[in-house]
Amino acid sequence: MSRFAAVRFSHFLPSLLLLLGGVFLARLAVLSEFFASLFNVLPTLLLLLGGAFCLVYGRQREVFLLLTLYLGYFLLDTQVDHFRATGQVRTDAALIFHLCSLLLPLLYSLYAAWQERTHLLQDMVARAAVLLAFGAVTVGLAQRFPEALLHWLSRVRWPALQADWLALVQLAYPVFVLGLIVLLVQYLRAPRPLHAAQLLGLGGLLWMLPNTFTLPNALNVMSSQIMLMLVAALAHEAYQMAFRDELTGLPGRRALNERLQRLGRIYVIAMADVDHFKKFNDTHGHDVGDQVLRLVASQLRKIGGGGKAYRYGGEEFTLVFPGKTLEECLPHLEQVRQAIEHYRLQLRDQQQRPQDDKQGRQRRAGKAASQVAVTISMGVAERGAEQASPDEVIKAADQALYSAKSAGRNCIRSHGQRRGAVKLSPGTRQ
Repeated sequence: MSRFAAVRFSHFLPSLLLLLGGVFLARLAVLSEFFASLFNVLPTLLLLLGGAFCLVYGRQREVFLLLTLYLGYFLLDTQVDHFRATGQVRTDAALIFHLCSLLLPLLYSLYAAWQERTHLLQDMVARAAVLLAFGAVTVGLAQRFPEALLHWLSRVRWPALQADWLALVQLAYPVFVLGLIVLLVQYLRAPRPLHAAQLLGLGGLLWMLPNTFTLPNALNVMSSQIMLMLVAALAHEAYQMAFRDELTGLPGRRALNERLQRLGRIYVIAMADVDHFKKFNDTHGHDVGDQVLRLVASQLRKIGGGGKAYRYGGEEFTLVFPGKTLEECLPHLEQVRQAIEHYRLQLRDQQQRPQDDKQGRQRRAGKAASQVAVTISMGVAERGAEQASPDEVIKAADQALYSAKSAGRNCIRSHGQRRGAVKLSPGTRQ
């Protein structure tokens, strides 16, 4: 299966809506008194509340992302307030703006790509040391050599790339481009809502900085929206951890329990179990066992007929068909059973595993690779007089699953079926 199979537009959707909403509000000439007051205090509230939320759950990376954004907002807001009040910029405005244009995307990209892999306290100390080092060096240079530093930042190094619409110093754009590439690669390697929010957040900074002084509300609105994107992405991931199975990507047991509470009067529930999974897992190892579960989950996710698959636990899965009858669901269940039966999982000899990828590609189609068939058994039941509640329907489907196992596995059996289950296309069994 492709490594990009986990990429989801839903990872980007909440952050994209917040970003577009921020651009729309920032472009308004005048905000209402309510929104103006809200966006004046929202960055501070998000730093305090979002930072506390991150610290409680040990998310140091997001703490320093929020802190970096807030420091940039605070420095620029001081300059913007003076400009609004007097109509003139302060003497140090150009230097501070250019430094923020360079350091803000640099530190943002650094913290966004800095994975949390060490002890909580050690990781936090290291991140704080980096921030303090950058801050101390920058403040020291700005105080001692302000004119030389300003000249170095604002110098045109690539005249061919200079244009009126490029409002930032030239050094800032390579930092933005490099940061966008790094964060894009990070998302593609590990598709997560937070990685998507970080990527869009850097794009938001690229839009915000050139408009800091030209649009009166750009700084407050976009700083708030980017910080809100990160906090919302954390909440999104917390929801996924609670309601979605990490191994298979399917909704988990808690999501199933909530769905069962909202079923109508007509529905069908099927229980599916991987045949001989324990023996298979013990023979080939737990890593291959995980591949089997992901394979089965990927096929069950494609179930038609309005059904939805859930990870029930272990090697068991549940399929729910709201508003369907048993006769309507059986063809779709049989179709997915056959798809799993006909799929061949490639295994390589672990004792002769090649030392590099080139040798692996050469052996992949040879004797070092073996094919293993995976099959599942299913039990299915529908709501009726004997089983009126979802728990009773699941129990009936479970009983039908045991009957399918007794009938030889790799088949489907419905609750109350008296005859042995018939396999429409018998295949090899594990």
